[in-house]
Amino acid sequence: MSFTVRARVSARQFSFHHGSMLGALDQSLSLLTAGMSDVQIVDANGRSHSPASLHQLLFGARVVVAAPAVETLETVKLAA
Repeated sequence: MSFTVRARVSARQFSFHHGSMLGALDQSLSLLTAGMSDVQIVDANGRSHSPASLHQLLFGARVVVAAPAVETLETVKLAA
């Protein structure tokens, strides 16, 4: 399957072709880190994905679990 990574910087637009989804995702994240904007990954069917949505599609949603409260000396003094 083919994937095209599109990105923009200033008035210039760039396109990069990849044969794998992981390669396209890797480059799209690198382009974002480099400061490019409007980074999109377009698959062979013409569907466009942001790097974040493609990452979620591949690896699932990220579950965030709140850490339990840590008792410190300050909280012990306040409770007394």
